[in-house]
Order: sequence, then C-alpha cells, then structure tokens
Amino acid sequence: MMQTQFIMTTFNKYDLYERSVQSPEIHARWFKSMYRELRKGEARHLREDFCGTFQLSCEWVKNDESHTSLCIDLDSEPLVYGKKSHLSLLTTHQKQRIKPLRSNVLHPTPPRFDLIIGCNFSFFIFKERQILLKYFKSCLKSLNSRGMLILEVAGGPGMINAVEEKKFVPLPDSTRGKKKFEYTWHQKSFNPISRNAHYGIHFKLPNGKTLKNCFTYDWRLWTLPELRDLLAEAGFKKSKVYWETEYKGKGTGEFVQTEEGDNAFAWVAYLVGLK
Repeated sequence: MMQTQFIMTTFNKYDLYERSVQSPEIHARWFKSMYRELRKGEARHLREDFCGTFQLSCEWVKNDESHTSLCIDLDSEPLVYGKKSHLSLLTTHQKQRIKPLRSNVLHPTPPRFDLIIGCNFSFFIFKERQILLKYFKSCLKSLNSRGMLILEVAGGPGMINAVEEKKFVPLPDSTRGKKKFEYTWHQKSFNPISRNAHYGIHFKLPNGKTLKNCFTYDWRLWTLPELRDLLAEAGFKKSKVYWETEYKGKGTGEFVQTEEGDNAFAWVAYLVGLK
C-alpha cells in the first residue's frame, strides 16, 4: 500500500513508478502458470489487493475475454490515476470485466476468486500478527473452493542494510526524446527487535530536479516461516514457495516451486496459500 508524499506537475510519480518497477505482462503470465501447475486448470477471476494504479489487472483482462478482476486499494489517488491512464485505454468489453474499488482488503468479498494477489510486498504494512491473520482469513473467505492467495515476499540482508540503490530508466522516445530518469530505492532503517523497516523511493528527472520520498513505506519484514504458519492458522490447507532460479550467481527472473532456497543477499519469492 503506497503512502504518497509529493504531487508532481510535469512528470507524474505513478508513471515514473510503473516504468521503474512494474512488469504487468510478466506477472500476469507467472500467476496463470502457478495456478495451472498447482490446480491443473485455468485461473479466470482475479482480485488484486493493494492494487495502486491496477496496471496488472488491466493486463489481466486484456489477456483473455473470460478474465475478470476486482482491484482494491484504500488510497483514492492511485485509483484515479489508473482510471485515467489504464482503464480508459481498454475496450468496452474489457471495461465490463474489471472493477476498481476503494475499500479495505481486511473486508471479505464474495467467494468467487481463483486468485487473490498481493504484489510489491504491500501486505508488509500489517505489522501486528493478529491483523495479518485477519487479512489471511478474509482472503480465505473470498476465494472459491479451488482458489489461491499469492503473496510477493522479499528478504535477506540486502533488505536490511541502510543503502540507496539507483538505476536509470528510459522515458518514451515519442514524448521526451532519448532521455532517462534516475530511480532510487532508499533503505532508511531496520529494527532487528521488531523487524520494522522504513523505505523510500526518490526520482531525479532529466532536467536535474530531484523528487524525494515520492513513495514511503513503513513495513514489518515478515519471514517465510512466519507467513506460512499464519496461512495455516488462517485455514489454508497448504502453502508453496516459488523461488527465483540463478545462473552464474544472478537471478534469472524465473521462479520454481521448491522447499530449499539459496541464502541470497537479497531475494524475492512468491508464497502461495491454497484453500
């Protein structure tokens, strides 16, 4: 769940964020593949929690005419951006199969979903065990009998150290020429007793202007064993972990189901709870 700090004029912070970290086409393919592997069927009905600008859900409904999506977020600002920048580009039939909703993910929805997804580690915003358990129970009630909850999880020492990681991201040639902006992921603090951590995202524009703390995060870094215990306590029958494969010490961007992960400096994995 994004906490917004800065309203831009020339450059929109949500556009910069999506260009820096979002890969909706890839994620939609991964989630379909995970469901196919674990359920031996096709996922059609998606609920995207902490959806932000719901770019992934728009990609989902574009992929197949049977796909539907409910997109939930408490913050109205990214939902408004998503409606203007993504929903408006869909066909009439696609728009009929997607619903952005300003609501609390702790509230159950009708039990009709094949998939509920929580990407970008957004559920880390629930720092108390009972609140996170409540969220998992709510998800369980909202899934159909063969439904799955997919959580994007991060960890390792690389998520704890106080560092600033930078990269340059290209802007579209058609609008601003062959220019790039600078994206910075800022790991500000970590408390090993509570496992609470603070992060920020900064941008530096081609004109040299720096936009500090466009997005900030106040999270608890939950571990995979903690999360799997909570899923079981919530009533999920089993859980599976998809871990990123490596080639010559680098992540490949592909994830496989496993019970043994490498002790990477920083890692991203997908935890799947099966109803």
